Amino acid sequence: MLYAAGRSSNTPDLNLDAAGVKTGTRGLVAVDENYRTNVDNIYAAGDVIGFPALASTSMEQARVAMVHAFDLKYKTRVAPILPYAIYTIPELATVGMTEDDCKKKEIDYGTGRASYRNNARGQIIGDTKGLIKLVFNRETLALLGVHIVGENASELLHVGMMVMQFGGTITAFIDCVFNFPTLGEAYKYAAYDGLGNLALKPKTALGRQTI
Repeated sequence: MLYAAGRSSNTPDLNLDAAGVKTGTRGLVAVDENYRTNVDNIYAAGDVIGFPALASTSMEQARVAMVHAFDLKYKTRVAPILPYAIYTIPELATVGMTEDDCKKKEIDYGTGRASYRNNARGQIIGDTKGLIKLVFNRETLALLGVHIVGENASELLHVGMMVMQFGGTITAFIDCVFNFPTLGEAYKYAAYDGLGNLALKPKTALGRQTI
């Protein structure tokens, strides 16, 4: 039987009390927006400060901490949009909002999907169950979330994440020319599917339709 009780920071042997550094539940180190502890010249980043405790975000947190500590100017914050990936077979990856998130925040949303089985590269590599799903604002078409299951999901996710980072819409995928055959091209057809769903389905309260 596997029992998951969460993680605790590996800080007890650091003797942080002697340095005056405050810790909280499960040994988590408390930091401000610059990853500085309550002691001005001591910073902390990564798993020891808690959520999201990912390698990608931990490295970014450390960069922000170093920039602040040495009064540099090139990176002053961690990006607000964070990608997540599970490296299983098939891979799973997600960034941004889900349909449930939109419902809770009463955002009028739409969705678009593209299956690997309809993608030439998906057929070549034999992944016929993969899927890219886009969640977007129904009125502005702004991309709100990307969710992928299938081969290279963790890599493909970054395409959608960058569009979100710059406040783009799903038409960005339609306007772009993708290499062929590639899995990335599925973004274009997911966007087309989303626009088609808007045209075929009448507007409902807060976009609460399952497509």
